[in-house]
Amino acid sequence: MGTSYIQELFAERIGGSKFGKEDKIYKFEKIKRAKREAIRDNPGIELIDLGVGEPDEKAFDVVIEALKEEAEKPENRGYADNGIEEFKIAAARYLENVFGVRGINPQTEVVHAIGSKSALAMMPSAFVNPGDMVIMTVPGYPVFGTHAQWYGGVVHNVKLTKENSFLPDLDSIPEDVCRKAKAMVLNYPNNPTGACADEEFYKKAIAFAMKHKILLIVDAAYAALTYGRKPLSFLSIPGAKEVGVEIHSLSKSFNMTGWRIAFVAGNELAVSAFAMVKDNYDSGQFKAIQKAAIVALNNYHLTDKMRDKYERRLKKLVAILRKLGFDAEMPNGTFYLYVSCPKGIRGGKRFETAEEFSQYLIREKLISTVPWDDAGSFVRFSATFESKGIEDEERILHEVEKRLSDVQFEF
Repeated sequence: MGTSYIQELFAERIGGSKFGKEDKIYKFEKIKRAKREAIRDNPGIELIDLGVGEPDEKAFDVVIEALKEEAEKPENRGYADNGIEEFKIAAARYLENVFGVRGINPQTEVVHAIGSKSALAMMPSAFVNPGDMVIMTVPGYPVFGTHAQWYGGVVHNVKLTKENSFLPDLDSIPEDVCRKAKAMVLNYPNNPTGACADEEFYKKAIAFAMKHKILLIVDAAYAALTYGRKPLSFLSIPGAKEVGVEIHSLSKSFNMTGWRIAFVAGNELAVSAFAMVKDNYDSGQFKAIQKAAIVALNNYHLTDKMRDKYERRLKKLVAILRKLGFDAEMPNGTFYLYVSCPKGIRGGKRFETAEEFSQYLIREKLISTVPWDDAGSFVRFSATFESKGIEDEERILHEVEKRLSDVQFEF
């Protein structure tokens, strides 16, 4: 194909005239390639995928049945725009039932979204002007920051460290950043660290936002998946609605990743701004999906079954890794285990980065994980590997232990 003038038309935000020509390979593409090569080079050996970031089971039968029933109804065929009233009412009720959040007005303080990713992607267009700053945490989910930069905004990253319980040190944020910042994105329970925020931290975050006139956006995709503690919503803390919004997703809590259904709740003005922006992006999620999601939200106890499974798997994984010398600790939430990487293998290979260690695990041990080098070298193990029941789950975890036991790691 000859040179096309199209090559000169791309926006600078996606690379301009260099779009498609750069040979930079991103982390998840490297993992995919390594997995393909490991399978090709080791025929007949099972690749154990502990890097998957989504539930390993289908949605609950009662939800699927509701979708089938609602999809047949002619009245559900049209545009949903900013969502049906019943879904907003169910979302507000869910916040009260699971998190004790009271006083959310479904009409003015809740709007559905086609997944939390799209909510985070759209929101910067309502708040970020060129030169504005947004505060993000690393490691973390970068979507809001990416779109903020596309609008000319500047991202200030705050590192999440083990020493600070993987909570951002708000006092470390420079004053000039606070002056220019429009928004701060928090994610708890946190992907990838598994850390949870407590009431004390949220109170501090609310005071910080009030002082600096910053919008708080809490990505609560894993909110219902906590261990040894009651699920906590930012919106249950006094003053939360004055400074921010919370984004809830049904993906992780109800095995509904591909269904793409979430909601934004909280500050009336911020919710209204998001709704206005969203109205110019999409025409709403299929009404039948929203109505099936209502069934899930009303049957919030279904999450308990998932939580029990992840907790069981995580505890076993922690025990295995600790036995092998890793400093592994049971996370407070999510289905992830975030573990410091070894420095190398005794008398052999060294690992300068988490990516190097992750690639070693895939290529040499056929175990897939996700590396993070943003704030120290860590790998993320996920408890969402596929199994055919508890017996098969035991077999897979035993195989993980067996494959790693013939190596002496140095930490």
